[in-house]
Amino acid sequence: MTISKDKMVSVTYELKLDGKGGDVFETAGKENPLSFLYGSGMMLPAFEKALEGKNVSDVFEIAIPAIDAYGEVNDEAIVDLPKHIFMVDGKIDEELIAPGNSVPMMSTSGQRMEGLVISVDEQVVKMDFNHPLAGENLHFTGEVLEVRDATPEELSVMFSGGGCGSGCGCGSGESKNSGGGCGSGCGCGSGESKSSGGSCGSGCGCGDTESNLESCETGSCSDGKGGSCGCN
Repeated sequence: MTISKDKMVSVTYELKLDGKGGDVFETAGKENPLSFLYGSGMMLPAFEKALEGKNVSDVFEIAIPAIDAYGEVNDEAIVDLPKHIFMVDGKIDEELIAPGNSVPMMSTSGQRMEGLVISVDEQVVKMDFNHPLAGENLHFTGEVLEVRDATPEELSVMFSGGGCGSGCGCGSGESKNSGGGCGSGCGCGSGESKSSGGSCGSGCGCGDTESNLESCETGSCSDGKGGSCGCN
């Protein structure tokens, strides 16, 4: 059986940045492979295209330039937000809203996104809503472990918009930060990751960063612990 639309696919991979000679950024081994529904739109199009037609035990090497991955760094995605939107009961969690931390956010239109806190002052929190892998050239090597027909239940979950599900590639692998495996890419983060961004996923979408934003603590999410794909 070959990889084609509506097949459930499991692969191992090793991701390096800036070519095959770059540093290893993320891995998924046979114990915690990336599993996803092919053709569901959850993976990077360039990643899926390179896997099309492959069979179990096939090995692959995929180079994806930044423009076909998460794009170049967009300066307009770095914004100043009023500090008061992060307040809960008149207070700010200073451990959470601190430089270097990723914070799940939601726009007033309901768009979920992950923001990196760059700086905090008396009135403003500066955040970066670029994908963690923006500007990076991706280089994958791996092996196809399984290709099978998706079950009706798997198809229903993926196309009903029901969260990440099994097709998102969120596995049981360990992450090296608090972002969790799913990552703001909602993609490859089933492996061992050095950042909050999954690297094969098509992204949760950082879209209109100029719109009004709500902190998950004060928006429609209950506790601000929405994980790196946004609010639960």
